Amino acid sequence: MKIWFHKHTVEGRLPLLDEWYRKHLAEVASPGTEIVIKTLPENTYDTELPFDLVKFGALQIHFNAHFARGAVEAERQGFDAWVIAAGQDPGLHDGRAQTSIPTLGYGETSFFYSAMLGYRFGVLGFMPALREIITENIERYGLTSRLAAYELVDDGHEAVRQALEGDFDRFVEVFDAAAKKAVDKGAQVLIPGEGIPAEIFWALGTKELHGVPVIDPAGLLVRQAELAVDLNRLGVVQRSTAGYWFRRPSDALTEHVENVFLGKAL
Repeated sequence: MKIWFHKHTVEGRLPLLDEWYRKHLAEVASPGTEIVIKTLPENTYDTELPFDLVKFGALQIHFNAHFARGAVEAERQGFDAWVIAAGQDPGLHDGRAQTSIPTLGYGETSFFYSAMLGYRFGVLGFMPALREIITENIERYGLTSRLAAYELVDDGHEAVRQALEGDFDRFVEVFDAAAKKAVDKGAQVLIPGEGIPAEIFWALGTKELHGVPVIDPAGLLVRQAELAVDLNRLGVVQRSTAGYWFRRPSDALTEHVENVFLGKAL
């Protein structure tokens, strides 16, 4: 099995983060599963992280298109599944509409899995601008009643920055405080709102806070993608082709429209 794991960062900017991802995904993948990590084009941003770019819906439209095209390319290259490892699930809806392989998102998978187990979940976010789109997604997924709290972490940017340099003290302090607020509001499971804090939690070995489990969204994403592929192969659950978003055009019609609007077939 081969999974295209798409990240919302540029490879090489933060070597420690890149190393965590490689070790983490190798740890959670089943024997025989190959995970290929894909990232943003190198010239997407000049800073260490794309913090300034994810504040705007007008720019997310472009990210959506990029990631959705990644899903298309994943299928054409013979991958068995495509996943987007960003909390706001950019490109997930459009990528799913354009492909036949399983396509899963970080946020959607974590929220639905929590709800399936009957839990009310608390989201711990460190980027204020993303709270709007992530809570909109939760509402669109029909899971607002399962959201106990969305806690913005005080001084989250600086805490994450220090952690990415190997200093975890501030990160532990502020995320622990946010977790307590979420638990006090009724959260029965905690979900890191963004992928980077989730990797920091994994590097720290943090599995629970204040007696409440902390979900590992990247690990869950990989294992759920494996499950989706297996279920499809067994015929237990296969992709629907009914309705506006799941009906598939012919390859010839797809190629024609891509040539018109993209200048070339992907």
